[in-house]
Amino acid sequence: MPSSDSITSKGKVTSRIWDPVVRIGHWTLVFSFITAYITEGEAPVHMWAGYLLAAVVLFRLLWGFIGTRHARFSDFLYSPARILAYLKSLLGRRPEHYRGHNPAGGVMILLLLLSLALTAGSGMALYAVDEHAGPLAGLMTASESAEEFWEELHELFGNLTLVLVIVHVAGALVSSYLHRENLVKAMVTGRKVEAAHPPHSRWIAR
Repeated sequence: MPSSDSITSKGKVTSRIWDPVVRIGHWTLVFSFITAYITEGEAPVHMWAGYLLAAVVLFRLLWGFIGTRHARFSDFLYSPARILAYLKSLLGRRPEHYRGHNPAGGVMILLLLLSLALTAGSGMALYAVDEHAGPLAGLMTASESAEEFWEELHELFGNLTLVLVIVHVAGALVSSYLHRENLVKAMVTGRKVEAAHPPHSRWIAR
């Protein structure tokens, strides 16, 4: 089997880390969230962007259990102590390098998936009570108070997701700078600079 390693023009060894499912899913989530966020009030586009987002989130959750090594939750869920240690090293500008997601990145992935799921779910609930349609229509009771509740909740989760996205982008830029690698490019090509030492002390993995 041919090696997945390669050497950059600067002499750094890179490895194939992110599989196509992770990369396509990542950029599809970016596209669908931005589309849904800026088309608030434009029912058809907003609705279908939300459905696409929900479908990708559900598939990413499944892929987190059955996908390739670095796509699995078991590869990037770390103990609280390990997460705090990484954040401390990050503040000291000497963070440990990881092949896949670092401990802070792993936490952010879980928060984003949860926030995106809640945003999509509350949107479907709002659509059900407002238009009596959608996958949750048979489970929701329409009323003015219910509509106001789900509308406010949907807006809250949408704005929370936006904040998490901003933090996620900032974290990726900081990590790219400290490790001298382009993480945005890595999520396009699937290749990352090889870690000098293997990560350890995972929470749910051996």
